[in-house]
Amino acid sequence: MEDVLRPIYQERASSSNTLGILMLERVESHKSVTDQFDCILLVIVNESEEDWYVKHYEFNNKKAAMHIVTEKLLKEWINTSGYRKVVDWLTRGTIIFDRNEYLAQLKARLRDFPESTRQLRKAIEFAKLVRSYRECKELFESKHYLDANSLMIRSLHYLARLAVLEKGFHPEIIVWHQVKRIDPEVYKLYHELIESEEPVEKRIQLMMLASDFAIHSRAEQGAAHLLDIMRQQEEPWTFGDLKVHPEIKHYTLDLSILLEYLVERDIVETKLIETKGKNVYHRCYQVK
Repeated sequence: MEDVLRPIYQERASSSNTLGILMLERVESHKSVTDQFDCILLVIVNESEEDWYVKHYEFNNKKAAMHIVTEKLLKEWINTSGYRKVVDWLTRGTIIFDRNEYLAQLKARLRDFPESTRQLRKAIEFAKLVRSYRECKELFESKHYLDANSLMIRSLHYLARLAVLEKGFHPEIIVWHQVKRIDPEVYKLYHELIESEEPVEKRIQLMMLASDFAIHSRAEQGAAHLLDIMRQQEEPWTFGDLKVHPEIKHYTLDLSILLEYLVERDIVETKLIETKGKNVYHRCYQVK
């Protein structure tokens, strides 16, 4: 397949703007990783008018997709799981062009998975987990059991991704296969929810009790990225200041509910600062 596609990527390889090219061929058991295409070509470039450009090809009854991605966007995807398939492409793909060992070094960094990147990823997944679980509880209390069930499944998925990150691995597309090996307790929760013959109401109720403990026990570790940032200054933070902090931008949509959860868990405390309005205060936040 590489010989057929060589004329397609050779032009890119000859450009000084191209940092590396890798190829991933489809495996029958993991078709979704390549979006059902027979082959993925990932071209990483220094800069481009478009951060992400895709071309589709067909040859000999086969399909290929070439993704041209800027280094800046690729790093964002890796750090935030913005496009989860790309980590699979990078770890499983074969390097076919590598300027100054750029891709070889990138693959090595992915294997090492630096602690700073892991902390950010855990904060993103934990914030999503807290929001999903809270919404599940509200739906359950309103007796919308089928919707609550959907959100419970989503919550367990975030919990699974968090469990994988805690062990120092990148969550893959087939995350439950990973979890079954590295965190049987979390896998058991998911299995019991899916396989249980209990009525849906009872099933969710049992899962909420177990999930509540699983979330609480991970609170400080899951929110460590946020807590470390908050400790960088002695003064309490306003929500607005936290929201615009460049390192928090990847989970700002879930920041409010995450902070409230940490306040309830007595990990973060609120400080009230007077405003010009009588008996109206700015609500600020500080790690206890």
